[in-house]
Amino acid sequence: MIELLTANTPNGKKISIMLEEIKFKYKVTKININKDEQFYPKFVKLSPFRKIPVIIDHENNLSLFESGAILIYLAEKSGKFYDESQRTVINQWLMAQMGYVGPMLGQHHQFHHYNPGKSDFGEKRYFKISERIYKELDERLSNSEYLAGEKYTIADIATFPWIARHEWHDIGLSNYQHLSRWYQLISKRESVIKGYDLLKKGEEIPKV
Repeated sequence: MIELLTANTPNGKKISIMLEEIKFKYKVTKININKDEQFYPKFVKLSPFRKIPVIIDHENNLSLFESGAILIYLAEKSGKFYDESQRTVINQWLMAQMGYVGPMLGQHHQFHHYNPGKSDFGEKRYFKISERIYKELDERLSNSEYLAGEKYTIADIATFPWIARHEWHDIGLSNYQHLSRWYQLISKRESVIKGYDLLKKGEEIPKV
């Protein structure tokens, strides 16, 4: 059984979606980041950078931090969404999400959604970068069914929850034909719908 220690964030949703996709039995242990529970010594032992999510694989008595590493672990353990022949491509798009898409959209959230009006420079900078990310993803998906090729992979699972906050971005997902097509395709997956509702409170995936 997998224990998922997380908050209800895009990085947390990556893992719940993956666990639903691979049909692993799991339970969610909520970490309240608004109350700084990620800084509790017990959690820091599992996650040295004080970040969610973390998983504990109780079957193997193993814990992992960093969402990208967790996705790779679960993909290898299940044998799904990480074809060996395509791993070089999958890894590139997964790392692009980890190092670029997520962090930059996260900064856009901070300046544009959580703290509007506090930094004109920050708002303009990260809006422009986020707009470019939408364009770049759209360009990729104009030539490919999914991010890493013609198959749905952990690269898509990693990226989807960040685009699912498109209403926060105010960029206009509907203006990006190919990104919208990809988003709607993934939104219809039963396991994505279940995994997106991380805390089982009836949270629905935002429409385009």
